[in-house]
Amino acid sequence: MDNKDTYGNAAAKRIIENLNVATLLFDDQLHLEYINPAGEMLFAISARQANGLTSDELFGHPNALSDALVKAHDESHALTEREIELTLPDHRTVTVDCTVTPITEPQKGQMLLLELQQIDRQLRILREENLIAQHDATHAVVRGLAHEINNPLGGLRGAAQLLEKELDDEALKEYTSVIIGEADRLRNLLSRLLGPYARPQLRRTNIHEILERVRVLVLAETPQGINIKRDYDPSIPEPWIEADQMIQAVLNIVRNAIQALGENGVITLRTRAKRQFTIGARRHKLVLCLEIIDNGPGIPPDIVEKIFYPMISGRAEGTGLGLSIAQTLVHQHGGLIECESRPGCTTFTLLLPLDRNND
Repeated sequence: MDNKDTYGNAAAKRIIENLNVATLLFDDQLHLEYINPAGEMLFAISARQANGLTSDELFGHPNALSDALVKAHDESHALTEREIELTLPDHRTVTVDCTVTPITEPQKGQMLLLELQQIDRQLRILREENLIAQHDATHAVVRGLAHEINNPLGGLRGAAQLLEKELDDEALKEYTSVIIGEADRLRNLLSRLLGPYARPQLRRTNIHEILERVRVLVLAETPQGINIKRDYDPSIPEPWIEADQMIQAVLNIVRNAIQALGENGVITLRTRAKRQFTIGARRHKLVLCLEIIDNGPGIPPDIVEKIFYPMISGRAEGTGLGLSIAQTLVHQHGGLIECESRPGCTTFTLLLPLDRNND
């Protein structure tokens, strides 16, 4: 019997130690008694360093995990909390689902088993899928609307031209010129809203040559107080892209950053490669991660989720087309643009597959 118990305990320990879920055991005073290897990886701390720490020492104070432990302890009832943001000792922020289960151990009294499932990747994939779906739906609506506007707009312009030929009074022709000019302006606006319809002609292209071209273009129009830094990974393989379209996409984002900064600030162009990375629902062996980072005031929280919609802008004088067009261009390459913003740090991340399985 004792041998069976010993074997069972050893087997249970092996199972817990091989789980991908971070598993922690706290005593009645919320001191850590056990942490499995997945927990060590999550918190970047060894079991020897962690054992004996209080929940506040491990998670920081205040924190939702300690609150969950206290609640489960006081109510002697298991509970589950979803999407808790946790700041780790190395200052990383992760999102986890947690389950706390009270356990009564002989001679030790009540203990608390805490299971943490990191869900950042699932949330990112869901956010990207929503972004892609929203982009496709918005683009379909805009195309339909543009078609409906273009037809009467063409008739309006044509009628104004015919009327202009019949008029002898130059003063009256000024009015027809205004009608023709405004019709042309609306047609150009619609063309910009729609963006290029043809699929890009993909060729292997050095992404850093693209960035250098953009850098040269914007330096000519950039105030003296703005610094454009480069942080390139020269080992990144050449992606399959259409150079002109990618220049336009990056240029739109960099110009937005310059306008947000005003007279002073720093823009960083950073390239990295990510392995086994998912864009939307598709997993790629290798993905180019191009970050455009500025230290400006940030994007208002009520706008950041809608920043890629046409006509949405954080500036009163903005048209709200630059980012929408950039997203369309990158989307046509099988990629995606993400945005994260807080005061002092706004990051636009262009994700592009480095394989050709995105057709």
